[in-house]
Amino acid sequence: MEKRGNKTYVLIVATLSSFLTPFMASSANIALPSIGRELSMNAVTMGWVATAYLISAAVFLLPLGRIADIWGRKRLFRLGTALYLLSSLLIAFCHTTLYLIVLRAWQGLGGAMIFSTGTAMLSSVYPVGQRGKALGINVAAVYLGLTTGPVLGGILTGHFGWRSIFLVSAFLCGLILYFTCFKLKGEWAEARGEMFDLPGSILYSIAFITLMYGFSLLPLKWGYGAIACGLMGMGAFLKWETKVSHPLFDLNLFTKNTVFALSNLAALINYSTTFSVTFILSLYLQYIKGFSPQAAGLIIACQPIIQTIFSPLAGALSDKIEPRISTSLGMSITTVSLFLFSFIGIESPLSYILISLMLLGFAVALFSSPNANAIMSSVEKKYYGVASGMMATMRMTGQMLSMGLAMLVFSLFLGKAPIMEENFPLFLKSIRFLFSFATVLSFFGIFASLARGKLRK
Repeated sequence: MEKRGNKTYVLIVATLSSFLTPFMASSANIALPSIGRELSMNAVTMGWVATAYLISAAVFLLPLGRIADIWGRKRLFRLGTALYLLSSLLIAFCHTTLYLIVLRAWQGLGGAMIFSTGTAMLSSVYPVGQRGKALGINVAAVYLGLTTGPVLGGILTGHFGWRSIFLVSAFLCGLILYFTCFKLKGEWAEARGEMFDLPGSILYSIAFITLMYGFSLLPLKWGYGAIACGLMGMGAFLKWETKVSHPLFDLNLFTKNTVFALSNLAALINYSTTFSVTFILSLYLQYIKGFSPQAAGLIIACQPIIQTIFSPLAGALSDKIEPRISTSLGMSITTVSLFLFSFIGIESPLSYILISLMLLGFAVALFSSPNANAIMSSVEKKYYGVASGMMATMRMTGQMLSMGLAMLVFSLFLGKAPIMEENFPLFLKSIRFLFSFATVLSFFGIFASLARGKLRK
């Protein structure tokens, strides 16, 4: 049995790291205009400051999860935190655009090492029956980082310059490293001695980069070509995995483990339908309703605040009842909230938007931590790193799909025209179409969630 003190320190480092990465990402996005002005960047280049981090993190999640299972989860977590700290410090003193983008990619690599091990370490020390509550606290930290990132990032950028954000990030990394190096005892590497599938990892990484890059190019025709190439690459990767004795990803986890497969599918659907809501509403509140960026941000913040409050409670609930019950209820309420958003227009009162946002926040809280509990509790210990990496990959893929779909619909309805008053009817039509489509997709997600079966026999 794991000692109580060590379990507490694992929860501390996992929770701090779960706060750090979304805080860093959201606060850095707020600072992008300031970074662009100082380093003379255009809009496309500023986009790559954020995209370099996302692509790097997403591509390495699954391979690093497998490495963590073989090499040691604490060891990889410590290395990732150190890399995140070093890249944050170097970015704080960076003065060239290319250097900044490369460092952001390195920061994404460090983030992938953290993403693929934090949840796995929690699952290693918290048994079934206690794991849901711990994962709920961990998920709440993610939403707290997303909530405070734009606010604190704006304050730091306004008073101390954009570099201060990365110095704060480095300080948090130092705090996490202290607990990891001096307080955590033991190591978790249940797959130690197995071979690492390097060819499969290279094939997977190339295919995934191509796929994600394609989504970022939508609706350009090159985007569709890249997506097609990425899907063919993924097909080749899956074929390769059936031929090796120690695959990067054991396909039996999908073909013979219904709980794991459908829980990941439900996560993909949930993120695909909900991630772009913030982006869409930000445009709606500022263009249609005339709110300032700060006011729009405060209105939208009510969703992650609700998620932060209810995620630990939902996680603890999944320790007592089947996770599929709360996740399916969460997907059902998500469907209702998206359906409500599909009716917004010029005259929609602010109270209607706030109620719909809070309902969505409650729904996502009901879904996220119980779904994470289902995924991590459905696999053997030697797959915890791979399961954690796959869960994070589903999250990032869903986010890219959500944003890719939003950009595609805006392009189809508005073309290259800017969002101006004469285009408001078309803009609103595109928003209502997006929410209607998301409602239908989320509705099917309810059945994916229900069909996963029982976790506890």
